[in-house]
Amino acid sequence: QEHDELRRLFKQINATSDDDTDTREDLLHKIEAALIPHAKWEEKVFYPAFADRADHEQLLLHAEAMQEHRAVELTVLPDIHAADVDSRQFAGSVKVFGEMIEHHAKEEETAMFDAIRQSFSAAELAQLDDDYEQWKDSSAADAISMHAKVKTAA
Repeated sequence: QEHDELRRLFKQINATSDDDTDTREDLLHKIEAALIPHAKWEEKVFYPAFADRADHEQLLLHAEAMQEHRAVELTVLPDIHAADVDSRQFAGSVKVFGEMIEHHAKEEETAMFDAIRQSFSAAELAQLDDDYEQWKDSSAADAISMHAKVKTAA
């Protein structure tokens, strides 16, 4: 569901004009609000649990996913924050950002999710979902998300 929400937000932001700075800022804020807690949960909880049960090929999926997270956090988001919201640089960077997220989401939804369904029971997956929902509303999630936002905006 969160992947679909991000797809919708990227479609909206990519349809904005350079003059529509308020909308761009609002949509970027919504993208980060949806993406950062999701990504941090994956990095801190979900991906390590996956890696613990992964075979050799699945560990490649894990490594790719982690590198994609790093690329967004350390390069793409800082470039977006450094660009003027009314610029073609901003629009181009957001377009690349959306394409990276789309690629990442498709990999998760296909190859990684197939591997996960083989490695985790339905009860374990349900527990991870419950834990994630609780974590998103926690002060730990707020702190990790705030740290990530500060780091990418610096």
